[in-house]
Amino acid sequence: MFNNILVVCTGNICRSPVGEALLKQALPGKTVHSAGVGALIDHPVEPTAGKLAEGAGLDLAAHRGRQVSVEMLTAADLILVMSDGHRRAINQMAPQVSGKTMLFGRWLAGGQGEEIPDPYRKSEAAFEHAHKKLIEAAALWVAKLQ
Repeated sequence: MFNNILVVCTGNICRSPVGEALLKQALPGKTVHSAGVGALIDHPVEPTAGKLAEGAGLDLAAHRGRQVSVEMLTAADLILVMSDGHRRAINQMAPQVSGKTMLFGRWLAGGQGEEIPDPYRKSEAAFEHAHKKLIEAAALWVAKLQ
């Protein structure tokens, strides 16, 4: 069973906090948390990501960016990353977790899998696109994890 889920992106202020909140909301009773491979430690959620999350009924006001650690990776039952680059970074840190590290967008594109692009320092449209992909991907994971 996947009871401890870790969602990972780069800075832990745009994609992974939203992914975390979506999974937490849909999977009560499971531990879901997030971190970044190059985290902006203690930074709040990026304002555009926060606004979109709020519009989707998610509260990320208390979120602060955290750096992923070997301990977090080892403790997680499932690690969901936004890109293959994140998967490579995690596998360098903790090769033993490679079998439980998958794309957050694994079930997108008809099951072919898809990376969720980083909207950081990009347009509002880039944030909206990433947010839409996160919602779609989270729903697909929830269907697999329930």
